[in-house]
Amino acid sequence: MSAITVLPLIGSHALPRREHDVEPPNVRHGCSEPFGRPSRDGDVILNSTSTHGPFTRAALTTLVLCGLSLATGCGKTVSVGNSSDASAAAPSRQESSAPPAGQQSSNPPAAGQQSSNPPAAGNTGLQVVDSAAADNGLKGTGGTVTGKVVQEAPPKWVQLAAVRSPALGTHLININQATLYRFDKDSAEPSTSTCAGECAVTWPPVTIVEGGSVYLAGVEEKQVGAIRRDDGSVQLTVGGWPVYRYSGDGKAGDANGQGVGGTWFAVGPTGQKSVSP
Repeated sequence: MSAITVLPLIGSHALPRREHDVEPPNVRHGCSEPFGRPSRDGDVILNSTSTHGPFTRAALTTLVLCGLSLATGCGKTVSVGNSSDASAAAPSRQESSAPPAGQQSSNPPAAGQQSSNPPAAGNTGLQVVDSAAADNGLKGTGGTVTGKVVQEAPPKWVQLAAVRSPALGTHLININQATLYRFDKDSAEPSTSTCAGECAVTWPPVTIVEGGSVYLAGVEEKQVGAIRRDDGSVQLTVGGWPVYRYSGDGKAGDANGQGVGGTWFAVGPTGQKSVSP
């Protein structure tokens, strides 16, 4: 049996891929049934009737370095809105490196991060974990719904995973394997959503409860942020871009929202548009 293709976790915790690191076809991560079937070359193909073709699913198991203590989980937890991990660990160093009064810093914050100023409402309290939900003992969906089902209450946790498809290249899906999208009329600098009302019914924002956790596979922690919408809900951003589902995607692997109106596109791990390679 040939090895499946695994997208390695982006960042300092990534390990080189080795033969014994890969998983067999139909590997499951908190799902009640296998999510797909093996292809001829060993990749896992998501079951889908979408006209955009089947998706090649990256294994959600992240290859990260763990501490020597088994009681410590793989990956670290950070608060969204921090200027950087270093400043969170050593605030005095951040203060000493601040530019003189009246002079702007030459190092703007990375996409999805806040500056050293106090973070805006909705950008604090979320925990970003650099490993998949299943690796942290979680099962189910955290409360994330699919298709046209209305998200009555924000999920307790959300998973963002990078996968690859022939039609879209590398893009993001949630725990239900639903394609996630970005809107060209939104803004990443600053992060702003312009999709409300009927637009938000068709394109439900990816929301999360305050104090919830975001689990990652193939996405850098620094790319993940959050904004507070006009209705008070907290919406996730990737690379500064607000993230949405599409109500017209009924099944795992659907990508019916791709290119709608020339403004909606699958979102990539850094917030970029994901289009055919």
